[in-house]
Amino acid sequence: MNTVLIGISVGLGTLVVLLLALLVVRWRSDNTADERVAEVVAGLNARMDELGKELAGALERAEEEGRRSRIFGELAGSIDLDEVLSRTLEAAGAIEGADAALILLPDPQGGKPLVATLGLSIEEAERHAITGPPDGRLARSITMSYTYPELDRDAESPEGIIHAGLAVPLPGETSTLGYLTVFTRTKGHTYSDGDVRQLETLTLRAGPAIENARRFREARQLADLDALTGLHNRRFFHETLARECARAHRYERKLSLIIFDVDDFKEVNDRIGHLAGDAVLAEAAERVRDVVRTADIACRVGGDEFAVILPESSIEDADQLYRRLLMAVSTRPIGQAGKLYLSAGVAELRAEDDPVSFFQRGDEALYRAKEAGKGRVVSANAPKLGPA
Repeated sequence: MNTVLIGISVGLGTLVVLLLALLVVRWRSDNTADERVAEVVAGLNARMDELGKELAGALERAEEEGRRSRIFGELAGSIDLDEVLSRTLEAAGAIEGADAALILLPDPQGGKPLVATLGLSIEEAERHAITGPPDGRLARSITMSYTYPELDRDAESPEGIIHAGLAVPLPGETSTLGYLTVFTRTKGHTYSDGDVRQLETLTLRAGPAIENARRFREARQLADLDALTGLHNRRFFHETLARECARAHRYERKLSLIIFDVDDFKEVNDRIGHLAGDAVLAEAAERVRDVVRTADIACRVGGDEFAVILPESSIEDADQLYRRLLMAVSTRPIGQAGKLYLSAGVAELRAEDDPVSFFQRGDEALYRAKEAGKGRVVSANAPKLGPA
């Protein structure tokens, strides 16, 4: 590319010199010579315009190649899955005629697929996401055109709807990870073989980067989980509490916390043994997981002590969640332990709180609940919210 730019620049310089020489000739020539020189000059001007356009095109291609190289380098250098997906979508969206892009990665375990989008609404993503060719066979690329039966056939198509798409598989180490798809909102636009090659080049770089980032995320998630209960572990709890406290302070949002434990669990362990006691904790944690909201973060912070972080929630919300937790755990016997009860302390973040003081207030409220008779919740902001 540098050689092309140098060649074009040298050509332009030569033309300028020739043009000056011809102007001198014209100054000294007669009228007939002036006409010939004028013709030559006009031709040279036209050629200079062409060379100028070629130079501009070469510069644009060089900038595009540099941008693509930068994105490829960033893909290879990141292990954050969200960042890798975002960079891949950004590169796909730069393809000519691409108004939106989507990545769909099916879950190998059969769970909910991972979907990342650029320039698509949630409804469009759900409608146009593909998991593979209709016949189930792996294809180099899939070209799609969309019709909308609900629209009047004779009416003008609404502005901004998706008209066509081009999907290319994302290669993994042993199998296809999913598909990268670009979409156009321009009626009549078609994707060329050059577009297919450009998207394939991107997926060849993006596939390994996505696979590595997903493995890293899965490993990190396993490291964040408590092996016995499957809830988040103590380290994850304190990291998340610090992050949520900072966010709540910054945006002046509410944040609440429940800290609870199983009443008389030491006696349960002494009676049925630690192995059976572990099974009891695992089942209690499963019931906790069934009750907490999607936005809540449930953790095991040690032994039989648990905590739930409640973003965007008041202390009254925390009190209500405690009562649902108590109902879930205590209404049916758990293994050999029989019926169990929970004591809890709840706290709402104050302006002067940091993560440590916030946790300590909730923990102190838990011990006041146990001193008050167990099977109840106590607020860090008041003597007691009352027995369950």
